[in-house]
This record gives sequence, structure tokens and C-alpha cells, in this order.
Amino acid sequence: MSDSAIADYTPRQIIEDDLGGMSLDEAMAATMVDVEDGQLVTGTVVKVDRDEVLLDIGYKSEGVIPNRELSIRNEVDPNEVVSLGDEVEALVLQKEDKEGRLILSKKRAQYERAWGTIEKIKEDEGVVSGPVIEVVKGGLIIDIGLRGFLPASLVELRRVRDLQPYVGRSLEAKIIELDKNRNNVVLSRRAWLEETQKEQREDFLANLKPGERRKGVVSSVVNFGAFVDLGGMDGLIHVSELSWKHVDHPGSVVAVGDEVEVEVLEVDLDRERISLSLKATQQDPWQEFASNHQVGELVYGRVTKLVPFGAFIQVGDGIEGLVHISEMSAHHVDLPEQVVTPGEELWVKIIDLDLDRRRISLSIKQAAEGGIVAAEYQEHFGEQNYDAEGNYIGQPVGDETTEGQEAWEQYYAEQGFGTPEADAEGAVEAAAQVEAAVEADVEVDASEDGPTAES
Repeated sequence: MSDSAIADYTPRQIIEDDLGGMSLDEAMAATMVDVEDGQLVTGTVVKVDRDEVLLDIGYKSEGVIPNRELSIRNEVDPNEVVSLGDEVEALVLQKEDKEGRLILSKKRAQYERAWGTIEKIKEDEGVVSGPVIEVVKGGLIIDIGLRGFLPASLVELRRVRDLQPYVGRSLEAKIIELDKNRNNVVLSRRAWLEETQKEQREDFLANLKPGERRKGVVSSVVNFGAFVDLGGMDGLIHVSELSWKHVDHPGSVVAVGDEVEVEVLEVDLDRERISLSLKATQQDPWQEFASNHQVGELVYGRVTKLVPFGAFIQVGDGIEGLVHISEMSAHHVDLPEQVVTPGEELWVKIIDLDLDRRRISLSIKQAAEGGIVAAEYQEHFGEQNYDAEGNYIGQPVGDETTEGQEAWEQYYAEQGFGTPEADAEGAVEAAAQVEAAVEADVEVDASEDGPTAES
């Protein structure tokens, strides 16, 4: 400082009552804020500990924010929520606890501010958004300034089983329930999705026509069928449309995540429902069988089930025909089990093929008389078994016995006959059995017409 400046300096005059009549304590108190329980205050973070944060709000002592009052998230590290020097709003929980400390809550202040906003959004039927911070029993917790509960059934358009992948994601939702007294906010993301996707769904449905084929991904499997995501909406494949074969449970045909090609059966614009078919995109086994076989041919099959009026024989993949009891043997048969047993393999002749009604009538009795063997069996069992017209002509030359020949031999052995060329002895024996049955007053069913495969 220059000499001239020092010469011009006039010291401030000290008077006896420089505090204006206040005591030192009163003067200090006048510079501090006054607080009450429930009041919102703003201060600066001056210390961050593991269990608490100290906040300077201009009060006679620093306010303490316990860890549990820092965030709506449970068990967070204070350093992840605030930093030194941050300006923070808090709510006064207790002006002075038993240790004389000012207890504050950042979380409660956040709640107070958020409720006003949330109530306005609910009134305006608006949308809230925030990150998923926790998976709880029955749903998710979303940080929307307070803890909003999103039930699992309302996360997507369809129920989601695994909620863990949603943690950390920011979601938008509608407010469907609000109760400040109970501190309860219930959200629905499905309602938001339905609202935003309504126009898209209408366009999607309008462009979807019955008969067209679409590719999709199986999104869920239920007892009555499977839902397929077509890229805009889900359609249902009823269990009856999953396969040409009988399906005990849809899970045996498809699984979640499978890529499939389906045919659109029906589009219900009013109910926004799509019916799909998987089997319509596949070869109809009945059509294929009818194209490759004709009445009078011999086919090889396996007995699948016995019924009082005959036996069902599987003659193709998913194809079963009925051998009526009257077509089981040249002699009278009281019960099917007298001739065949489930699991047995044998030759049968096609005596009726009704594609429209999906019925095949078969005969063991007429197969024993020989005939043209279906083409696929001729190659499988050896050409030497058949003549130029495809008629079965017996065991091939040599010692080897084909599977087909073994089946024939087993069949004739069980029936008490020798070979396909059995002499009149077998016929005489059969006639004698019928005559004996008549004499014993046992009814003999001589009808050649019996129930078909659909019976």
C-alpha cells in the first residue's frame, strides 16, 4: 500500500453496541435458517460417509441424511447418489433427535415433489417413464421419482415369466392406480403398448388375409395351442392345427423361439384375433397315402388298438385303418385278440379308401388270398417275392428270409395254416368251426360290412 493511501485511511469507528442491541448468540441465530418438522430445505453436501451424508442448510448444525433416507432404491452406496458440493433438497424428519442432530430425508423430499407431478399426469391420462430398479414378488419397481409398481401381467401384451432382463431398462407406462395415503402407485406398460400400437395393429390386421402364409416365431406354448409372433401381432395355432397327427400337448410339436411358417385361417378385426395353422403348410399324409395307394393293394402295418368290433392298423405315418372283425379270418372270430395282438406287424389288404371322410377299411382275411403289393414294399422286401404284375409269389429262392416273408409265415402259423397256398384243408377246418358254432347256438356275424376307421 502506498504512503498516500495509508495517509487517507480512516479506521472504522468502534462503538459500544455494534450488534444493534443483540447479544452475540442472538446475532449468530439471526444468520441461521429456522426449520420445522416436515419442511423442505435445500443445502450443500459437505461430507459423504458409508452410512450417512451431512448437509449444510445454514442451520446451527449440519443436517444428517441416513443411508436409508437417501434414495428410493434399497441398500445403495451413498457415493452413487450424491457427491461433495452437490446441492440437495431434503425434508426435515426431526428437528432434533436425542443426540441433538437435525435428521433429513432426501428420499421423502423426492416423494413430495414427485407426487404432485404424478397426480397431474394421472389426471391428464399421461405417461410416466423411468428405469427398472428392482424385481419384486409379482412384478417390477420403476423409479418415477417414487417407487412405482408394475405387475408382471402388465409388463407386456402377454405375461412375461422372466423379469430379470428388465432391470436397468427404462420403461414407459400408464398410471392405473394412485393412493398417496398408502404411498401406492400401480402402473401398466401393457396399457401404454395397447394405446400406442392400436393404429399399427389395425393396419397389420387389415393387410392380413386368410389363406396367405407368413413366417413367425413361437412366443408361448399353452395347453390349447401355441402363439406365434408374426412381426406385428400374435396369432394362435390351436392344438388341432399343429399337426396332421394326434397331439397330446403342443409342447411336443413346437417350443418357444421356434421359427415356423404358418397359414392364416381367420382374421377377426373386431376382436383383434388371428387364427393360424401349422399343419396346412405341411403335406397331408392322407392325401399322400391316397395318391400312392389304391383299393386291392397289400400294405404292411402294425396293430395299434383292439376294439370289440375289430382292430386298428397303422399303415402309414399318422394313417390308421380298421380291420373289421368280419375281415380278420376265414373262420368265425368272437374277439379280435383271438387273431391279433397290439404291436404285431402283418400284411393287410386295402378294401376301401375314402379320402374325404379319411377312412380306410382293411382286411387280414383277403390279404391271405394274395394280391398286388404296394410299390414301396416291393423294393423293401425284395423283387424276387413278386411277379411282373407285383403279385406276391412266395418265399425267394435261397435260404434268406425277408422281413415280409417272416411276417407272412408268422401270420399263417398263428392262424393254423401252412402257406399262402394252403390247400382245402384249411377251408374245410374253417367251415367245420362255423358249423359247430351254429350248432352250439352261437351267433355268427357273416356281415362283410362293418364300422370303418372313424368308428
